[in-house]
Amino acid sequence: MGALTYIISNFCTVPTPKTKTMQTVEIKVKMDCDGCERKVRNAVATMKGVKSVEINRKQSRVTVNGCVDPNKVLNRVKRTGKKRAEFWPYVPQHVVTYPHASGVYDKRAPSGYVRNTQTFTPSAAETEEKFMSLFSEDNVNSCSIM
Repeated sequence: MGALTYIISNFCTVPTPKTKTMQTVEIKVKMDCDGCERKVRNAVATMKGVKSVEINRKQSRVTVNGCVDPNKVLNRVKRTGKKRAEFWPYVPQHVVTYPHASGVYDKRAPSGYVRNTQTFTPSAAETEEKFMSLFSEDNVNSCSIM
């Protein structure tokens, strides 16, 4: 029975279909009129895998839910004539530690939002390693800080 299982598992593989995960894609695109909004909605809604499309013209925001590739959604929006479309660059203001720091505050952001700046915070292991390297194990009386 072991030989049969070995042969089946190594030589008889069935290709598994690639499944995309359900995700939300947010895009910032300037829409001035109902025609622009309708054009963007129809372009995105006809994509394969799209479950819902929500448009907030006041915030210039398009939210797409479904099993789609974010870059394909952005390219589809750009093909409607909206060349300045980009991924949603803002986060809620209460999420950011320092919302008025340079590079974070944006006058064009909707109220309650600031620009998303990804700050690197070192992990605890990296911080501990940094402090441990300050002291030498060979000479316990020496310190690299001095």
